[in-house]
Amino acid sequence: MTKKYFGTDGIRGKVGEHPITPEFVMRLGYAAGKVLTQVGRNLTKGAHPAVLIGKDTRISGYMLEAALEAGLSAAGVDVLFTGPMPTPAVAYLTRALRAQAGIVITASHNPYYDNGIKFFSSEGIKLGDDIEHAIEAELDKPMQVMESAMLGRARRIDDAAGRYIEFCKSTFPNHMDLRGLKIVLDCAHGATYHVAPEVFHELGAEIISIGNKPDGLNINEQVGSTHPQALQTAVLEHQADLGIAFDGDGDRVMMVDARGNLLDGDQLLYIIALGLHAKGQLKGGVAGTLMTNLALEHGLQKYDIPFARAKVGDRYVLALLNEKKWLLGGENSGHILTLDKHSSGDAIIAALQVLHALRLSGKTLADLSADLRLYPQVLINVNTAKKIDLDHHAQIQAAVRTAEQALAGRGRVLLRASGTEAKIRVMVEGEDRTLVQQLAEDIASVVTLATA
Repeated sequence: MTKKYFGTDGIRGKVGEHPITPEFVMRLGYAAGKVLTQVGRNLTKGAHPAVLIGKDTRISGYMLEAALEAGLSAAGVDVLFTGPMPTPAVAYLTRALRAQAGIVITASHNPYYDNGIKFFSSEGIKLGDDIEHAIEAELDKPMQVMESAMLGRARRIDDAAGRYIEFCKSTFPNHMDLRGLKIVLDCAHGATYHVAPEVFHELGAEIISIGNKPDGLNINEQVGSTHPQALQTAVLEHQADLGIAFDGDGDRVMMVDARGNLLDGDQLLYIIALGLHAKGQLKGGVAGTLMTNLALEHGLQKYDIPFARAKVGDRYVLALLNEKKWLLGGENSGHILTLDKHSSGDAIIAALQVLHALRLSGKTLADLSADLRLYPQVLINVNTAKKIDLDHHAQIQAAVRTAEQALAGRGRVLLRASGTEAKIRVMVEGEDRTLVQQLAEDIASVVTLATA
């Protein structure tokens, strides 16, 4: 059944436009409070359920936080505030504080004028489709405010950042440190600005921070994992050993080697996988998505490491990992799951696992990624005025077949509708960049005409 509000990663949109309005978010808080507390941990008789709320650094977070608090309180749910905090920190703290659910107010890598709501269960994992359907069904019902004596209370968690910093450090071996490494951190003026520098500094690295001065309006603005040029420039300028870029809510990571070369999620996943494989600690295989570069799949095959693809979205990677009982997976966008460390994708923890592999090998970041040559991959986002059935549209499918024949088995074509925006993503991958670019443009032109 199609969901009305939830996309692949919560509910997201432009602030002030439905559904990202105070009125809707208050009703969403009420509906979520009613549903999530029914499926959360058992409570002592008479105790109030509690929901944790974190946010990134967007100015609209204050408004939406207040709206969620009102709705949750009306449903008889206590609210615990963390203030600005990475999405994976909220996942961790939800479990650590035994809350019934966690909510993050964020639009991830989007500009400041967008915002959204992400949910975590009491186990610190994203909600299943059944729970999201239940919340949407509750939204259609009228709000019935609890009597005054049963209303929820609110309080701030003063040590949230410290708890999360210690948790991140605990995922790095006690007998190792990062002394002697000069690292540039790009925090995207987002939620990691006050925690990531502390994590890496306390592990011994010399830290240079950029993108660490949020003002409510500059999140992701020409910085962070979606704009890595700032990090590449800073690494070369400071002659650093490497650089690490996070996105606005701290669940995506990109890295830069000492030469200024960018490493995406596929390359980082490869480094982590080979590091674990060398120690005999890689349980099973590696999960990627339909967007994962074909070179990663081929690279892992050389070491007899199994590989499987899920739909795009870290929730689907998580589902595939659970199905296969594997521990490592991720996306080329920089979402990386290390389930032996955390229940959620975590950019800081993923970066630490790369640095662990670096320390074990004694090699540089450039050396560790040298034998994985990514195939050229062209992605074109086509804005759409209407929804269409991609799989059964004759002209589009004819264009796809033509491209696949031209690739002659040495590449891939993938079309998918975005889960968060009114766009169709056209991806073509292969050995010949010129051919790949031309084929992607040809298909995008057909899609543009079909959706006009």
